[in-house]
Amino acid sequence: MTSVFALITNSPFSILVFVWLALYMVLTLGIFVSRFGLLSKWIKTENAAHNAFLQGESFDNEFSTLYGYDETVNCSAESWAKIQLEKAMQASSKGLTWLSIIASTSPFIGLFGTVVGILQAFSSFGSGLTINAIAPAISEALIATGVGIFVAIPAYSFHLILKRKAQEVVSVVKMQANLLVDAYR
Repeated sequence: MTSVFALITNSPFSILVFVWLALYMVLTLGIFVSRFGLLSKWIKTENAAHNAFLQGESFDNEFSTLYGYDETVNCSAESWAKIQLEKAMQASSKGLTWLSIIASTSPFIGLFGTVVGILQAFSSFGSGLTINAIAPAISEALIATGVGIFVAIPAYSFHLILKRKAQEVVSVVKMQANLLVDAYR
C-alpha cells in the first residue's frame, strides 16, 4: 500500500497546496487555543464581578470590563457603559474573521489543488493513458480536496465555539452595564 506522503511529493504545486493548508491548520489551532482560554477566563471574571455587584459587595478587579467607573469620569454612566460594551464586543470577537476565512477558503484551495493536479496528470501522459499510469496522479490530486475539507471542519467548528463564547462575554457585560446605569441614576 502506498503512503499518503509518497503520493504528495510528485508535484511542486501539490506541495504548495499542502503547505498552505498546513499553515491554515496551525493558524486555526493557535487562534482557537489562545482565544478559548482567554474568553473562558474573561467570562469567569465578569461573572464574579456581576455576582459581587448584585450582592452589594465592592468588586475592584481591574480585569472586569466595567471596573473603574465612578462620578469623577467625565461622562454619564450610560455613555461609559455603552462604550465599554462596544469595546467588549470588539475584543471578544478577535480571531473570528480569520477562522471564518480559513473555514470558507480551505476547501477551495484543496479543490484547486485537485483540479490542477488532474490537469497535470492528463497533460503529462499524452495519448498513452492507462489506469495504472494515471491512478497515482489522480490520487494525489484528490488528497488535496480531502485535506482542504479536513482543515475546514475544525476551523468552522472552532469559529462557532468562539462565537458562542464571545456572546457569553457580551451578555454578562450587558447585564453589568444595565446594573451600573441603574446604580448611578
